[in-house]
Amino acid sequence: LFLDRSDAVELPIKFIPQCAGCYHCQILLKSSCDVRVYEIECVVNTDHAEAELEFLTPAYQAVIQDIPISNMSSQNCRLEAILEGQGFYGPPVINVGLGEKALYPLMFKPIAEC
Repeated sequence: LFLDRSDAVELPIKFIPQCAGCYHCQILLKSSCDVRVYEIECVVNTDHAEAELEFLTPAYQAVIQDIPISNMSSQNCRLEAILEGQGFYGPPVINVGLGEKALYPLMFKPIAEC
C-alpha cells in the first residue's frame, strides 16, 4: 500500500531525556475502524567531550593513565576503543555495568624520543 504525501498525518512528539540511555515507548492510535501500535526506541548519548592527556616518560618505558568511565545509562554498556597514534595501547573493548564506573588503562610506550 502506497500513500502519497497528501495522506500523511504528522504526529509531533516531544522527548526530554533526563540522562543518557535507551528509552522505549509505545504509541497507541485508535479510530472507529483501526488500531495501530507504534514502538519507538530512542538512544541518548552524552555530548561529545574532548580531553587532553600529556605523557612524560623516558623512551622505552611505559606509563599508564587510568581513564574513568561512568555508565549513567539504564543498561550495561560495551564500549569500543579506537586508539590512534604510535605507542598507544589499551584494551579494544571495555564493559561498564549499569550505574558502575570502570577504569580504561591507556598505556603509552614510546619506542624513541618524541
